[in-house]
Amino acid sequence: MKASIMNIAIIGAGPLGIAIGRELLQQGFSGFTVFEKSAAAGGTWHVQDYPGLACDVWAHSYTYSYAPNPDWSAAFVRQPEIEQYLQRCAREFGVEPHIRFNTEVLSATLGDDLRWTLQLGDGHAEVFDVVINAMGNQYTPVYPPLENATAFKGESWHSARYNHHVDLAGKRVTVIGSAAAAIQIVPEIAPEVAHLTILQRSPNWIVPRNNKAYPAWAKSLFRRMPATLRLLRGIQGWLMNMVHGAVIMDSRRMRFFENMGRKFIASAIDDPALQQAVTPDHRYGCKRPLVSDDFYPALNRDNVTLLPEAAAGLTEDAVISRSGKVIPSDVIIYCTGYKVLDFDRFPVTGMNGQSFAQQMQQAPMAYKGILVPGFPNYFLGMGPNAVVLSVSYFKSAEANAACIVRLLRAMRDQGVQAIDAKPSLFESYNSWVGKQCKQFAWGSGTCQNYYTDAAGHSPFLYPDDYASFMKMRDAITLDEFTRLQH
Repeated sequence: MKASIMNIAIIGAGPLGIAIGRELLQQGFSGFTVFEKSAAAGGTWHVQDYPGLACDVWAHSYTYSYAPNPDWSAAFVRQPEIEQYLQRCAREFGVEPHIRFNTEVLSATLGDDLRWTLQLGDGHAEVFDVVINAMGNQYTPVYPPLENATAFKGESWHSARYNHHVDLAGKRVTVIGSAAAAIQIVPEIAPEVAHLTILQRSPNWIVPRNNKAYPAWAKSLFRRMPATLRLLRGIQGWLMNMVHGAVIMDSRRMRFFENMGRKFIASAIDDPALQQAVTPDHRYGCKRPLVSDDFYPALNRDNVTLLPEAAAGLTEDAVISRSGKVIPSDVIIYCTGYKVLDFDRFPVTGMNGQSFAQQMQQAPMAYKGILVPGFPNYFLGMGPNAVVLSVSYFKSAEANAACIVRLLRAMRDQGVQAIDAKPSLFESYNSWVGKQCKQFAWGSGTCQNYYTDAAGHSPFLYPDDYASFMKMRDAITLDEFTRLQH
């Protein structure tokens, strides 16, 4: 006997939420609602718009496999193009009519009937059989712990909430941080400011992007001969897969990428002391690998200073470095990253009153990245250890979406109301994850990074290659979960 039609909630209309919505439609599910707190789809690519914001993955690979885009303007594209692509996909996939924009989810509570009640920002509450959390990881800003953090009287903001209304011309600007956001913002604002100081807590491995615009004839070729686009994506996929070997501790490929980074520094930066300051003392992959053509050249400018130390405090008109240096500032821009796996954005209450946020704070783990014991039918679209470093985010998103929807289809067909992760399998899987992580630079415990929490867990990346990830996803069945009925 088949179960009744499921009522499904998806939280977030970014790349992941759109992928899940499409997969539901493909598998015959029509009773779903996508809750999006913003006014448009696109997730981080709609919310964020700092100067220079671009993807560090080739555009033709940073797309859904089933929605190639022959009209990308360049090998690497900026935020407006990606936002437009995602919004077009939401329309063309048929997902947009299911999206409720400007609607924030304030809480999720499991009832005795094994159904979830969502409290919404508009004051209403709605009940769903299934909730799929598709919120992205690049949302909640992280600020450094600074002495007298509220003392600064000038303008300041985080890269995630960029203030375009402030004219930087002629101003003394201090950028705190030197990673992904900073290397894109710095080259954009350096020509207009009076002086730019970058506070670098630790350097990062950066390799050249070698970005090239696509001429009209190339875009025409991609449109007329899709096989050429598939070939290009295949080559790019092969090259990205090299990153897997490059982050295995002390591998030959790791040394190759480190040498590439050192050669780039030597060729792009004039001052030997500055070259030394930006050369990492940790292994490649310990922190997020970065790509940029113009960050190092920007450091050569007379009005740009890189200070290789962390910020420690603020005064009314200056930033104080860890060694006590005073950097007079009119504007501060925090490029200090995001809270990863921020599952505490709203309270989620599961069986026996369990708090999802507390559970994830104590042990940021899930069974195969999608389900946590005690929270039946509360699926994580991109949960702990469910992102594969060596492929485009879209490939991880598509695989996770297909896995979750395949389970929902089996539940529907077999008349199963709810499923929960089995504690024994949860423990054995995460024991395997913990052991696997140690072979990689990012999980070895040899350096600080946002992939690892204060307790030493590495809950972000999947600790193996893409082939292993897909094999695990494809093999998941209902038999791995506890079946529940009200």
